Amino acid sequence: MAAFSCGHATAAILGGVQFAVRVLCGRWFMLFASTMIMSMSGGAYIFGAYSKALKASLQYDQDTLNTISFSKNIGISLGIVSGLINEVTPPWVVLLAGAAMNLAGYLLVHHAVSKPAAAARPPAVWLMCFYIFLGAISQTFASTGSLVTSVKNFPNDRGIVLGMLLGYAGFSGAIFTQLYRAFGSGGEDGATLLLILAWLPTVVSLLFCFTVRVIPRISSSTAATAMGLADQERKGVLGFLRVSVLIGIYLLILNVMEVKVPRLSTHVYHITNTLLLFVLVVGPLIIVVKQEYHQITYNKLPPPPATPSSSSAPSSSSSLQQDVSAMGDQEMNYSVLQALCSKHMLLLFITTACGIGGIMTVVDNMSQIGQSVGHSQRTISMLVSLVSLSNYAGRVLAGLGSDYVVECYKLPRPLVLTMTLLLAFFGHLLIALGLRDGLYVASLIMGFCLGSIWTVLFAVVSEVFGLKHFSTLYNLSTLASPVGSYVLSVQVAGRMYDHEAQRQGHLRQDLACVGVQCFRASFEIIAGVTLLGMVVSLVMTWRTRAFYHARFSDAGGGGVAITAVVTIDKNIKQQEGLADQNKTLATSQSLSIC
Repeated sequence: MAAFSCGHATAAILGGVQFAVRVLCGRWFMLFASTMIMSMSGGAYIFGAYSKALKASLQYDQDTLNTISFSKNIGISLGIVSGLINEVTPPWVVLLAGAAMNLAGYLLVHHAVSKPAAAARPPAVWLMCFYIFLGAISQTFASTGSLVTSVKNFPNDRGIVLGMLLGYAGFSGAIFTQLYRAFGSGGEDGATLLLILAWLPTVVSLLFCFTVRVIPRISSSTAATAMGLADQERKGVLGFLRVSVLIGIYLLILNVMEVKVPRLSTHVYHITNTLLLFVLVVGPLIIVVKQEYHQITYNKLPPPPATPSSSSAPSSSSSLQQDVSAMGDQEMNYSVLQALCSKHMLLLFITTACGIGGIMTVVDNMSQIGQSVGHSQRTISMLVSLVSLSNYAGRVLAGLGSDYVVECYKLPRPLVLTMTLLLAFFGHLLIALGLRDGLYVASLIMGFCLGSIWTVLFAVVSEVFGLKHFSTLYNLSTLASPVGSYVLSVQVAGRMYDHEAQRQGHLRQDLACVGVQCFRASFEIIAGVTLLGMVVSLVMTWRTRAFYHARFSDAGGGGVAITAVVTIDKNIKQQEGLADQNKTLATSQSLSIC
């Protein structure tokens, strides 16, 4: 009896170890690792939180600061480098390269703005541009290595996965700001924030880089089991999405509480909030374990008895299983050169340059905009956090909302770009009015539009040009951002700001413009450029209307996972007619967004 108990305990321990190994090596832990990496990949979006430290310690004028910001935008947009590397190497190579560049870039910037180093010998402007560029381009390596791999591992739910991971990157700036308040000075010291940006994303990438890889889906024995797994997989992905929504709501509550109840803003308060935030970020581990357990349960189900009335049922079931595992492969796959030379890419380029260029002007100049209307540095830091949170909301809601528009109403997805640019137009006008409290609303609008444009843009690229070269093409589509941001931020907003500051009598070492007139004219121009982008996006909408109607119509047999799953489910019911499985098969109807 003792030997039996010992053997039973040993078997239980071995079973637990095997399950733990399965969890750590599975697709769901890979998705969790991707969320962790993406939640640390938005450091470039909080440039406005430490730009004042750069300007003060290195004695830059606004034109020089915007030039440095432009180099950051170039780094964010040169994801083509990481995309090409990801085409020929495993994802861990891309993630390790990004971690090294992140550490080097932000650590060098931190050293430059620290008081002893800045007083001794500040680096040349071109060198600071290179440091910022190095830190910013590392963000593209992190996103390419984790996001593209996750989309390949969950092709049936790529729309939700894409929006969710981009959402994690969207509120990563708010996470950094919260960490800054808890473990930094939380006041005027931007150098502390730069130090956090240098080491934390690097450590996270090093911890999870080897778990991020393409993991083939395990084939099931029957079509019914395949459908059950597809349904369960969708529930798991939606579970990840719900956790990310909770994180976003929690961060928003923290920002509102800090504004409404400023006496709560103590060191202990921020540390407690950070610990609770950590619990929420690692919360999806519960979903990971649950999904792996369900995978084992489904694999242990006995195969259904064969039905002699239909001799073609086995081959039909096999065909249906292939449909479930290969959904979304019917679209045309452009080569990189074909995509670059297409009119659709040109229209997307102009739309992105006009839209993202104006929004990034707001994000990069948030410190100066807030200072011009009389906000403190603490309030400016909170405004940057609001941009990050609304950025997350835009990425998630645009992904789900655009799916609903194209699947239920067969409307082209670029129409969502048009609506987003219209909202951004009103946000720019709000900043031009110079309302002090209106900057809170403008921050929410700009962040939402920024996240929405990126999500819809990447979805359009994957649909119009295909998934075969998605890692390269989705990075190519971002090249319009630095063009628009250079023209609007450096040449328009930066020069007009410096001109107004000099007119007010400020010296070059303290070009701090005060008043509504600092940004009024520049943002009136930016609002006009945004309207131009909206018109171009309408042209893109008109050109793709037939494509989207055919792709997402019921008769067109589109490659969208949600529609295909419902169709396959109906075929299974008709062909197999197994009464004991009808309940399982019927649950797949919930996969339709409509």
